[in-house]
Parts: sequence; structure tokens; C-alpha cells
Amino acid sequence: MSLSSTTNTTTCTSLLQELQIIWDEIGEGYSERDEMLLELEQECLDIYNKKVDKTRKHRAELQRSLAQSEAEIATLMSALGEQASFSKKEGSLKEQISSVKPVLEELMVKKDLRWRQVSEIVTQIAEISCNIAGNDSPLSSGLEVDGSDLTKRKLDELRAHLQDLRNEKAVRLKKVNSYISAVHELSEILSFDFSKALGNVHKSLTGASKSISNDTLARLTELVESLKKEKRQRLLKLQGLGRTMQELWSLMETTTDERRRFDNLSVLLSVQADDALGKGCLGLDIVREAEDEVKRLNALKSSKMKELVLKRHYELEEICREVHMDFNSDAARQSLIDVIDSVTKVSFAGDADLSDILESLDEQIEKAKEEASSRKEILDKVEKLKHAKEEEKWLDDYEKDENRFSAVRGAHKNLKRAEKARSLISKIPAMIDGLTTRVKAWEKERGVPFLCDKLPLLQTLEEEIVLRAQREEEKRQFREQKRLQGQLATEKEAKYGSKSAKKKPLGQSLNTDNVTKTPLGRRVGTTPGRSGVKDYRESGRGNATAIPLNYVALQKED
Repeated sequence: MSLSSTTNTTTCTSLLQELQIIWDEIGEGYSERDEMLLELEQECLDIYNKKVDKTRKHRAELQRSLAQSEAEIATLMSALGEQASFSKKEGSLKEQISSVKPVLEELMVKKDLRWRQVSEIVTQIAEISCNIAGNDSPLSSGLEVDGSDLTKRKLDELRAHLQDLRNEKAVRLKKVNSYISAVHELSEILSFDFSKALGNVHKSLTGASKSISNDTLARLTELVESLKKEKRQRLLKLQGLGRTMQELWSLMETTTDERRRFDNLSVLLSVQADDALGKGCLGLDIVREAEDEVKRLNALKSSKMKELVLKRHYELEEICREVHMDFNSDAARQSLIDVIDSVTKVSFAGDADLSDILESLDEQIEKAKEEASSRKEILDKVEKLKHAKEEEKWLDDYEKDENRFSAVRGAHKNLKRAEKARSLISKIPAMIDGLTTRVKAWEKERGVPFLCDKLPLLQTLEEEIVLRAQREEEKRQFREQKRLQGQLATEKEAKYGSKSAKKKPLGQSLNTDNVTKTPLGRRVGTTPGRSGVKDYRESGRGNATAIPLNYVALQKED
């Protein structure tokens, strides 16, 4: 028994003894004394009962608190996904509560941290979702977070979902920025208000925080497509106006200075719709200016249509004349003038009819240029053949000149030309053969005869071959005749001697005719090497030799 219990017992005993003494002094009866003692016992019992009840209630509260703590621990561990089991410590209730309290506090701290993390992520998810959905209203302050599921898995899922939304937001923002850049680029090309166009789509597109909703993306896509379509339409329109303008300029023979004002249109003719274009090059003012210029040129064209038609006809004549094509220019020109006059008098739409005539002439010019291109090689060979024949005629005339070896000014140039002419003349047969082969190939390819100055060139070449063969035969016969005459003269000279050599006095110079003249047969018959000077020997003087008179001139040239 403890000291306190002993003291209480002593006190109760002393109090009872003192109460007995008092009762003795008072003279209380035993029945009253018993009644009063019973009353004291009942009062003590009541006090004990109250104390026991209070203690029981306290114990129940501690048990309830312990049970609540354990339940909260179980709930928190379930909510946080903690796998470790809580082991209940043996001992009194207060000791058990003391052991549970730190665990509960630790779990509460983890829950608060996890809840804040989840709440922050949920808030960000809600904000991005609102942006994507196009909801411009601000978020409510209290977003509900499910406190029963704060596990690490749930947190990871929310983080993954948030990252997906961030990625989607980045993609959408990139699309929005690309659309804005495209609109800006097109606004510079087409010359319209960039900010106004974006504001019509969504007011936030001109600020820092841009809308990325499906509706905004759809409207931006529609805007960009419509602007690209407008760009293509304007480009095609300007290209058509530019081509028409160039055709009219060519018809009107507009000066370069007048054309320079529309150099930007000339650049647009070769570009595609997707190519990069300059600032303002497709503006409405440019389109209107080009339309006005085409109208002006069309009005000018109407007043000069007859002149243009005749000019085109003259151009066609020149092309045909240059390549020796068959073209009855006088009759065609008169017929064209009659048609122009009849169209102008009869039809109110004379410009349209004359335009058809002009277009027909342009087609004929193109065909004539194409045929001229195919005839060029053959005509070049014909010109070379004509030049060779001219040189041949010059050489014939040159060799008939008895004074060609005289020491006159320019004689050495004629000698060089003669040598070149002989080389060129020797190639004439090969030139004719090659030209004939080329003409036959041309006629086989096109199925029509090759006409040169209204005559079939192949027939002309065949006639030339026959004529040259006849001339060669005549030259051969002439050379044979001269050879026989020379042989007879040699035999006669050997038999009877040379009288002219005996009659010439010593030291007398030779006759000039013997030096400068060349026998006719010798000149005509030596086509490959037509010149040659024979050494004349004077009988009785072996050291006297006739020297060509142009020998000194050749030495001066060297």
C-alpha cells in the first residue's frame, strides 16, 4: 500500500474516532449513529461511482481516439497508397496513443503535400483544358480534388495527363503561330490590314496570350486557305494581264521606258503560287493599274489593227524571202488588204475579226520560223556552194588574164586567192554530194520537195552535176587536143630544128609573150592545179632560163 493510501486510512480512522467522541458528547443513540454511518458510506459510494464513471468515460474516449487514429492511419495509408502495415504497440491506452500519434502526424503531412501536388496539377489541367475548349471564363477558386485517391500512381497519371495537355498546347500554339506568320506574310503580299484580319478571328491573337481552341484553329485555317486562294487568283490574273500586256506591247512596239513601269509584272510571269513574292506585289492597286494599262493598250490596238496586220504580213514575207521559200507576196498582200477593207466596212466587230487575222498571221509566222530553222543548214550549204562556184568563175577569168604574172601592185594577193580558190573548187563535188544527201533526208522526213526560189533544189543539184560533167569532158578533150598539137610541134622541131632560136642575136631578151602568156589548153585543163609556169630554154644557151616576172614581188612580200 502506498503512503498516500496509508495517510487516507489514518485520516478516515481519526475522523471516525473524532466523530465517535462528538457523538458521545452529544449523546447520539446508536440507531442514529448507524444511520449516519450508512449515509456516509452511501455518499462515499456515490463519489466512487462518479469517479469510476468518469474514468470509464475517459477510457472510452481514449479507446475511441485510438480507434479513430488507427482508422485515420488506415485511411491515409490507403489514400496515399502506402504498402507498409502499421503494427499496434502493446501497453496502456496512453502509450498506444503516444505511439500512434507520430505515425498519424507523418501521414497527415504526406497527405497535405500530396494533396497540394494533386491540386496544383488538377488546376493546370483545368486551365489548359479550358484553353483548348475555348472557354474564356476564369476558373473557380475551389477545384474539387478526390482526397480518397492521392496515391503515387494517381499523381503520375495526372502528371502524364498534364504533360500530354502541355504537348498538345505546344502543338496548337505552334500551329497558331505558323498560321499567324502565314497571315502576316500574305498580308504583306496582298496589302491588307494584318491586325484587323486576326482580330476578326479572335481578339487574343494580337496579344501575348493566344487562343488555341479548336474553333480558333479552324477559323485560322479557313482564313489562311482563303488568303492563299486569293493569292493564287490575283497571281493568275496578273500573269494573264502581264502576258496580254506584253503581247500588246509587242504589237504596239511600246518603248522600253513605258514598259519599265510594269517590270514587277514581268517578274511575276515565271513564278508559281507557292514561291516567295515581294511585298505588295499582289495588292489591289497593282491589279487595278494593270487592268487600266491593258484597257488603254486595247483601245490603242483598235486604232492600229490594220497597220499591225500589214506589218505582220510583211514580217512573214521577210522570213520566207530570207530562206528562199515559195511565197506569192504581191497577191497575198492584195488579198489581205481586200479582206481588211471588207471586214472594216461590214462588221461592227471588225477588231475581233482583225484579231483573228492577226492571230492567223502569228501562227503562219511561227510555222515559217520553224521551217526556216529546218532549212537553215541546207541553205548554208547552198551559200557555200554558190561561193565556191563564184570563186571558180573568178579563177577562170583570172587564168585567162595574160598579165597575171606581171609585177603589179596586189598581184601576190591574187596568187594567194587563186591557190585558195583551187582548194575550194576541188571540194565542189563533195559539197554537191553532201548537199544532195541532206536534201533527200529533209524531203523524206517532211514528205514535200525542198524548193529554193520556187525551184526544186534537188533537181537544180542534179542539173549542176550534169553540167559539171559536161564541162569536165570538154576540158579533157581540149587538153587531149592540145597535147597532140604539142607533140606534133615537138616532133617537127626535133626534125627541122627551131628557126627562131637561130635567128635571135646573142644577149637579146626573150619575147614578152613567151614569158607572160600561157597556152590556153594548159590554163583550162589543169583544174586541181591550174597555174604553172613552164621553163623556156633558149637553144644554144643552157644557162639562160625564163623567170616569171612576179618573182620579185613575192620576194618583197616574204
